[in-house]
Amino acid sequence: MRIGVPKEIKNNEFRVGLVPASVRELTHHGHEVFVETKAGGGIGMSDDDYVAVGAKILDDAKSVFERAEMIVKVKEPQAVERAMLTPDHTLYTYLHLAPDAPQTEGLVKSGATCIAYETVTDKNGSLPLLAPMSEVAGRLSIQAGAWCMEKAHGGSGVLIGGVPGVEPAKVVIIGGGTVGFNAAQMAVGMGANVVLLDRSLKVLRFLDSIFDTRVQTVYSNRDAIERHIVDADLVVGGVLIPGAAAPKLVTREHLSMMREGSVLVDVAIDQGGCFETSKPTTHENPTYVVDGVVHYCVANMPGAVPRTSAFALNNATLPFALALADKGPKQAMLDDPHLLEGLNVHRGMVTYDDVARDLGYDYVPALKALETP
Repeated sequence: MRIGVPKEIKNNEFRVGLVPASVRELTHHGHEVFVETKAGGGIGMSDDDYVAVGAKILDDAKSVFERAEMIVKVKEPQAVERAMLTPDHTLYTYLHLAPDAPQTEGLVKSGATCIAYETVTDKNGSLPLLAPMSEVAGRLSIQAGAWCMEKAHGGSGVLIGGVPGVEPAKVVIIGGGTVGFNAAQMAVGMGANVVLLDRSLKVLRFLDSIFDTRVQTVYSNRDAIERHIVDADLVVGGVLIPGAAAPKLVTREHLSMMREGSVLVDVAIDQGGCFETSKPTTHENPTYVVDGVVHYCVANMPGAVPRTSAFALNNATLPFALALADKGPKQAMLDDPHLLEGLNVHRGMVTYDDVARDLGYDYVPALKALETP
């Protein structure tokens, strides 16, 4: 198979779809890999590093799309990239379609086969391709929140870990999944007073056993959220409904209850955000203020640490990339129901139920779509 790796063009996105080690595996399996020049520059990998493992370097994204059968990226295709997709392409990347009507429309019109990292599952029902970036984003959420809490950045001027004789910051984490767990690890390590809310008693019991008395676990409902955000210095939103738009758990009304200079970090922003006042921001302009509350809603948080993120992502995505290349996309998905869960759009059909429902498309089950001539 001919595999293409374009340079990411989203604002301040420096990750790359395939690192050289992954390219080496693919070329060892007999596949051709075309990499846009300087695609790996953001993680410290030169064109020569890619050539050394068998890749061919092309001058621009257009050339990559024209030569490749499968496009491997990190972030969702931007408008100029969607325009280059054809029915002959398989796109393998993060998509986050539910809150993104223009992207979904573009992918449907392209006729391409579009596989979303974030909806591929495993035998435990987990999301193995989302997990590495959720780990990174969860840890970054506390770093970003601590930065936002500094007075110069609009915050209240509270040091997250306090000092002897002065209490630490109160950090409230909504959602006890991969993001929440990693955020709690970082917040505890920095000495914060941590409250974590979730609706799964199984998750709360697990987190209580892991963190002991260092994290206060609370069953999540409207009352609990209101009680704990009122005096929070930092609130991290890490709620996920796979493939669907995130629920709005903190409303505009809630902001009036919070202290001026408190901070919201919305890690669910890729899925529309779990705070009502959230809107996507960039690493270039990461924050804005609503009713005295600082909002950090960067839609590609792991892009801030692209080297760590790219290698972590490739560890998870490479086995599926090999299957898609070795067997062909259709057979690979027929052989693996977990990879099949990743199929969101195919030949103009929306094949993921939550995306179809949220955006008003007819839903076509993935198996039925693959069998359509």
